[in-house]
Amino acid sequence: MEDTINLLLEKYSHSRRDSLIPILQEIQEELGYLSEQAIVQVGNHLNIPTSKIYGLATFYNQFRFEPKGKYHIQVCHGTACHIFGAVKIIDIIEKKLKVKAGHTTRNGKFSLEIVQCIGACAQAPVISVNGEYHSNLSETHLGQLLVDLNGE
Repeated sequence: MEDTINLLLEKYSHSRRDSLIPILQEIQEELGYLSEQAIVQVGNHLNIPTSKIYGLATFYNQFRFEPKGKYHIQVCHGTACHIFGAVKIIDIIEKKLKVKAGHTTRNGKFSLEIVQCIGACAQAPVISVNGEYHSNLSETHLGQLLVDLNGE
């Protein structure tokens, strides 16, 4: 991981503080999340205290501090999905998988993320599992999907 981050930082060899967000975005794109090690390396590279980097990164919803699970579940929380039961879907997933939104299960199998809109409003409620959409979701369909994913 350290080498990957160093290679990435070489692209920003003459960068200053204004490159912080693009650097963090690129690290997250490469690693899937921002590790403590990555934040320290970026801080050393840009001569910025790690507390400032962490403060900035936690301000934006786009940054993750845990690796994604094998199955990354995104629940759409746009207006249509909200009206058609997104809150209930989130509740079911959290209870069945014992994971809170924004986190990954202890075994690393599932991560749960709430997104503002997936762009499939006509098929609400919608979730995405590793980029595969599941639309017009009912409690029964969701329950079976989670059983299938858990059993593989």
